[in-house]
Amino acid sequence: MTISRREMIKAGLAAAAAISIPSVLRAQAAARTVRMVMGDLSVFDPVVTTATITANHGLVVYDTLFALDTKLTPQPQMIGKWGVSDDKKTYTFELRDGLGWHDGTPVTAADCVASIRRWAQVDPGGQLIMARANDISKKDDKTFTIALKEPLGILTDILAKVAPPCLYIMRQKDASRPATEQVTASIGSGPFKFNEALAKPGSNFTYDRNEKYVPRNEPADGLAGGKIVNVDRVIWDNISDQQTAFAALQSGEVDFLSAPPADLYSAIESDANLALQVLNKSGSVYFMRMNCLQKPFDNVKARQAMLHLIDQEAFMRISFPPEYISAVTSIFGNHTPYSNDENTGWYKKGGDPEKAKQLFKEAGYAGEKVVILQSTDWPEASNCSQLLAATLRKIGVNAELAPSDWGGLVARRANNGPVENGGWSIFITNETDYERSDPVGNPTLSANGEKGWFGWPKSDEYEALRAKWSNVETLEERKALARKMQQEYWNFAGTVLLGEVVSPIARRKALTGLIGMPAILPMWNMQKA
Repeated sequence: MTISRREMIKAGLAAAAAISIPSVLRAQAAARTVRMVMGDLSVFDPVVTTATITANHGLVVYDTLFALDTKLTPQPQMIGKWGVSDDKKTYTFELRDGLGWHDGTPVTAADCVASIRRWAQVDPGGQLIMARANDISKKDDKTFTIALKEPLGILTDILAKVAPPCLYIMRQKDASRPATEQVTASIGSGPFKFNEALAKPGSNFTYDRNEKYVPRNEPADGLAGGKIVNVDRVIWDNISDQQTAFAALQSGEVDFLSAPPADLYSAIESDANLALQVLNKSGSVYFMRMNCLQKPFDNVKARQAMLHLIDQEAFMRISFPPEYISAVTSIFGNHTPYSNDENTGWYKKGGDPEKAKQLFKEAGYAGEKVVILQSTDWPEASNCSQLLAATLRKIGVNAELAPSDWGGLVARRANNGPVENGGWSIFITNETDYERSDPVGNPTLSANGEKGWFGWPKSDEYEALRAKWSNVETLEERKALARKMQQEYWNFAGTVLLGEVVSPIARRKALTGLIGMPAILPMWNMQKA
């Protein structure tokens, strides 16, 4: 059989097409799939935990009644219309059109009522709503009401808050479970569907674009506005080794690292295909909690000594480049509407160890052991703990480190007894600057003793002021109240601030359109070239 030149050319073109078309399709598929190193997602129910990664999972799978814009102002999201009665006690909410669950059933007012009630079992702001509520009930399939005993001017702020646990709306049958019992299916109404069939616990999880999701008409503005999804699939990879994760980013195997270590910043910046980007521009506040029930920090002068001791710049520079850090002296953070300079005379650049030594003496410190819980699997907090121990020893305090992983620290910090009975003296943690704008919902800003958050500081005067927060209606009135609260707070020194840091994410430059907000990370709006 003889093959002509023309037939040979036609056969060659066909073979080339057979090879090239799949490669084009593969490239297109890759451009429509984003791989993100987010951490280890082990809990899927955003009500039973305050873990940020679970809140991020909830943000894409579920939807919210209200959402914060870039000015941190609540805007309607699932809500189409809403209003409040003349006496400011009854709120009426009507769902917008087009809302549907991933299983094909419509979202109803009954789902919203059940979700609010379940979330309010564990969220301080939700608990406040329930304490003020006469009734929360559906009016019809699209409308529900919250009837209050007395006005609550911050109600929509509470519904829209982004500090976990967030109010994500679930199906009524899921939200009917107790808040202590996890839901068994991640079926929401949000812009992405959780792909359970492709789930690989410990390795990766897959989210597919919800083609039936109807976004709002307004342009995206923070978490508010239209949630436009520009990719087909997002895969969350769990790569615990930081060098391995960085290598995957360099090679293009992944597109995004949520928490690159600071010692890799220069390498990322020097790579033409990579970029650092600060999404949470207000940053995070590092702080220490002292056990106020046990010696030596049951004495207020010992706690005040710690305010004077800390050199914030030194504590932050031990882990972070100088361009990402700043001092913080307000209990309301640096960037919230309530940040102020009331009663901050204790702050001195470089710290004042002599003043701290004097105050420890006035407190009657007699060489008691000060046990500092050290989280060895959180390098930045571990560095701060080691520096703190060395700084205390320099002024004659008997400081001792108690190393463990974060899980061990969390378990031990619940023990409010003396150190000889397995208790503790100090531990270090952080939270977003944004969270410090909410003294009602943030337990670290309480001072109600043994009923409060770990450390258990107590001030009846401060608590009386904090109780007024939910009744104040205007921003200016809240700012004035914030100054009074801070004046009292630094008198009893319930927390000691270590500094503030903004932490960039790392991404390939082909990935754009990321939305920057405090606390949680949305996945809509982003695009991949």
